[in-house]
Amino acid sequence: MRVVAVIPARYASTRLPGKPLLRETGKYLIQHVWERVTAAKSPGRVIIATDNEDILQAAHSFGAEAVMTPEDCPSGTDRIHAAITDNGIKADIILNIQGDEPEIDPANVDILAGLLEDPESEMATLAVGKRLEDGFADPSVVKVVTDGYGNALYFSRASIPHDRNGKENVFLAHVGVYGFRRDALENFVRLPKGGLEEVEKLEQLRALEAGMKIRVGLVESAAPGIDTPEDYAAFVKRYGRKDEV
Repeated sequence: MRVVAVIPARYASTRLPGKPLLRETGKYLIQHVWERVTAAKSPGRVIIATDNEDILQAAHSFGAEAVMTPEDCPSGTDRIHAAITDNGIKADIILNIQGDEPEIDPANVDILAGLLEDPESEMATLAVGKRLEDGFADPSVVKVVTDGYGNALYFSRASIPHDRNGKENVFLAHVGVYGFRRDALENFVRLPKGGLEEVEKLEQLRALEAGMKIRVGLVESAAPGIDTPEDYAAFVKRYGRKDEV
């Protein structure tokens, strides 16, 4: 199975413009992500897909394979699809690893890829168990519930599942990385947005509404992504402490 990991890196982030090029640690943010993904065992290739020439040149400067994609890609999934198809890249499994995950565990990348070795799997993603006090009511923390076979039933910003008896103290928080079999990726990008996606603003609901199966792998931990200046400042601080050890 040919596994290709694609890291979409868009310049025009709403809350943190130019995010991939931040380098207070001495490395570009996108370089941190690339180094973590290349440390995984499963991907045969790791490609940065961007819409910005400066990001492209930065990627080349630290030895990454990088390609240009259209500026108007409506989502990260569309961007990885453009990177694969426009450049004739051969892949059986495509991993979508967000460009703002500088502390992603390489082992989690391998778990994601492993979920798609099952020929019945079309898409895959990850989740981590959290205690109720750790963001259960926060709409920015996406929750997922699964069936008995590890397939996603629903993703929501709402507090699901609701424990009427108040006994359960954990929930599954979605980790925003995705894997696709090649034909599933082709199918996904052709789907129109569904009503649930429009309401929740969660792209993966498009797949569920269309009847696609999303396999969910459970991981022990997942580092936070970088969405705001405060997130980045916290990452820089953690990175500095790691260097001091």
